[in-house]
Amino acid sequence: MLVKRLSVIVCFLFFLNQLYSQGVIKVYGKAIVKEDGEEIILKGMGLGGWMLQEPYMLQLSGMAINQSAIRSKIVNLVGEDKTAVFYNAWLANHCRKADIDSLAAWGFNSIRLPMHYNLFTLAVDKEPVAGKNTWISKGFQLTDSLLSWCKADKIYLILDLHAAPGGQGNDNAISDRDSTKPSLWQSELNKQKTIALWKKLAGRYANEPWIGGYDLINETNWGFQNTADKNGCAETENGSLKKLLIDITKAIREVDKKHIIFIEANCWGNNYKGIFPLWDNNIVVSFHKYWNNNDQQSIQSFLDFREKYNVPIWCGETGENSNAWFTAAIQLFQKNKIGWAWWPLKKMGSSNPLQIIPDSGYYKLVSYWKGESAKPTVAVAFKVLMQLTEDIKAENCLFHKEVIDAMFKQANAVE
Repeated sequence: MLVKRLSVIVCFLFFLNQLYSQGVIKVYGKAIVKEDGEEIILKGMGLGGWMLQEPYMLQLSGMAINQSAIRSKIVNLVGEDKTAVFYNAWLANHCRKADIDSLAAWGFNSIRLPMHYNLFTLAVDKEPVAGKNTWISKGFQLTDSLLSWCKADKIYLILDLHAAPGGQGNDNAISDRDSTKPSLWQSELNKQKTIALWKKLAGRYANEPWIGGYDLINETNWGFQNTADKNGCAETENGSLKKLLIDITKAIREVDKKHIIFIEANCWGNNYKGIFPLWDNNIVVSFHKYWNNNDQQSIQSFLDFREKYNVPIWCGETGENSNAWFTAAIQLFQKNKIGWAWWPLKKMGSSNPLQIIPDSGYYKLVSYWKGESAKPTVAVAFKVLMQLTEDIKAENCLFHKEVIDAMFKQANAVE
């Protein structure tokens, strides 16, 4: 009996060792490495459209400026209670274990999770006590479930604050910003809530080896020096952005000294003027790459950062192009030992692995929102919306194998 018990204990300890030997990935010079020192090139997918809806993903460009506008349109059709039912089903079905299992089977080793702060905490103007933080369980529970699936498939999960309190830029769709209220950069309360949220997340996941790191603020696009420079592409200082990134990092390091901090600059993540030198020895510099050539020149400035500052670089978001472009981009990244995260896994559109194919009734709703047809009844509209929450399930989407082949098979083909 004693021998049997010892055998069980040894097996359990071996299992724990195997689990944790994969380790918390970390920065080592210009590389991202596992705890055993082996370099890892992140091959990731962004889960856009799940916790944060962007209008174009639902073919609602021109009809809604952001998720809040989409929600208002739905409330107008079916009321608050049925809207809540719809969004609960959306969150339950858009990302499930089947999605993560598929990503693992296709060859991905990481996931970037675009988070909306309002799933984790109240807006500053909704707080019962100004300056305090009310925590919402929904976002944490969804993230816990996703992490459990990632663990099972040995995929690293990178948390990305895609919609920060107040919104981090003038591109309202990507952060669900309400431009009638103070932005992240115009409100100290929004900044403090952002810091507190990251400390809460880091404290929760500090000892999780399959958390790949924390992507602090997605695609800031803001003119700090000149408000006419709406997206911050001409910014030369970025002082407010750097200060907030430092303040968030300090708060995270109070509870988590192990996980990588991924930072993004201004101008949708690409204007790093004023951001260097860095302030932590476990930082990765992220850039985003869309709609440009796949040549060395297109990434040279980031390669220069890597050499000059001895820091890893990561393409945290790219995609939305042709399969030939996908192949060329990944070959460019591989040639230069750069990890990447694609965008997105699924939407209504074909330039992604999974295409949402809505029921014909959905287009009748779109027709109404365009002003081209009569308003449907509550019963009809609600039925259509709930059907959409079924259509977004992985097994009900159209799988574009050619996209995956372009990213893995063609990108790795030997000439």
